[in-house]
Amino acid sequence: MDTEIKHAVSATDQDAQYDDKAKRLLGNKIILAHILVKTVDEFQGMNPKDVVSYIEGEPFISVVPVEPGLTNVEKEENGQRIVGMNTENAEINEGLVRFDIIFYVRMKDGISQVIINIEAQKDEPLGYHILNRAVFYVSRLVSSQKERDFVKTNYNDIRRVFFIWVCMGMDESSMAYVHLAKDDLLGSYPWKGGLDLLNIVLIGISNELPEHDEKYELHRLLSTLLSMELTVDEKLGIIEKEYSIVVDDKIREDVSAMCNLSQGIKDNTLAEVIMTMHEKGYDSAQIAEIVKKTIEEVEAVIKKREPVLA
Repeated sequence: MDTEIKHAVSATDQDAQYDDKAKRLLGNKIILAHILVKTVDEFQGMNPKDVVSYIEGEPFISVVPVEPGLTNVEKEENGQRIVGMNTENAEINEGLVRFDIIFYVRMKDGISQVIINIEAQKDEPLGYHILNRAVFYVSRLVSSQKERDFVKTNYNDIRRVFFIWVCMGMDESSMAYVHLAKDDLLGSYPWKGGLDLLNIVLIGISNELPEHDEKYELHRLLSTLLSMELTVDEKLGIIEKEYSIVVDDKIREDVSAMCNLSQGIKDNTLAEVIMTMHEKGYDSAQIAEIVKKTIEEVEAVIKKREPVLA
């Protein structure tokens, strides 16, 4: 395989692994609870530790297809037809777009449920407007409930849906809430139904770690978890001391893996910069000064990356 292709495949694989670890870290129930406290009206003001018990079962992480007709799966149990989330192995129907994290949350009344979808990205997408994607995803989570959460025309059984989008690399820390509203254009008839069924929360995380302040509490936590700059000890220290989150083996393993992968991604990016400058005629000393590395380090990268001539 060509050297450049190998490096491209390696970089892509590292990105994919990093994304997977990030989703699994966010998918820890205590982390989800912190997100719920700041985004879902039902839980605002609660201690995240108390919210954990309202999260039902284990979150579905990167296994439920978005495509119409594939989100649900039918099976029979004891002669009865059961419709549930389609959680087939990712290799089946490979290439399909999947929801990042989906889970059910029981409301405090013990009866009602809402469906939460959390999506996370390192940068704001350039190929489409994120709000359009959010509307599509939240609509899919409503329409896919037919036969799973409600049957026939029992539309009053539709669950509330929250699409929560977390995006790193933004210019500033931000959060916006998008939802349905009713404007009376003529008269004021009280149409029955739930304006609260569709909920979109957009969370922008800046490159700089937000200050330790209640206003930025959620942003600081997410920035800490997803940062490609902080060390393992720095991340775990903030998580434990500021958020009183018990760091179990699973969280420690995911944080450690993400830090290792982020270092690999940064190394690959730096190597690409060095090679681009080398190909444009910069000498090793000039490159070293610009990228703040020694001449020996720069030359080692060039030697490793340059194809061997036959």
